[in-house]
Amino acid sequence: MRRRRDAGQVTIEFLGMTPLIILTLVLVWQFVLVGYTFTLAGNAADEAVRAGTASEGQAACEAAGREDLPGAWQGDAEVDCQADGDYVTADVTLRVPVLFPGAIGFPFTVEGHAGAVQEEKD
Repeated sequence: MRRRRDAGQVTIEFLGMTPLIILTLVLVWQFVLVGYTFTLAGNAADEAVRAGTASEGQAACEAAGREDLPGAWQGDAEVDCQADGDYVTADVTLRVPVLFPGAIGFPFTVEGHAGAVQEEKD
């Protein structure tokens, strides 16, 4: 009785699993981009409100919100600053890119919000 060898079995199984491995890596990368976009939106809102409390005018607040964003996120970024008495708020809305920043974006957005009390003027 002769025994059969399974010399190519591992190669065949690996080739069968390759699409699943690639799909898993793509999904993990997309989740990283979503998380990074949340981080960018929060940081941009913090920077915008910081500039809005230290200076006068919405233009400085909105410019500070866009200043530190990477180029791929700047194009669709919306920065809205509001001053209500002694309280300044900043809302930043960013689109999440699909796989490659600068390419197409998902139809949903990520929002960052920050608020701070206006600094006293001397």
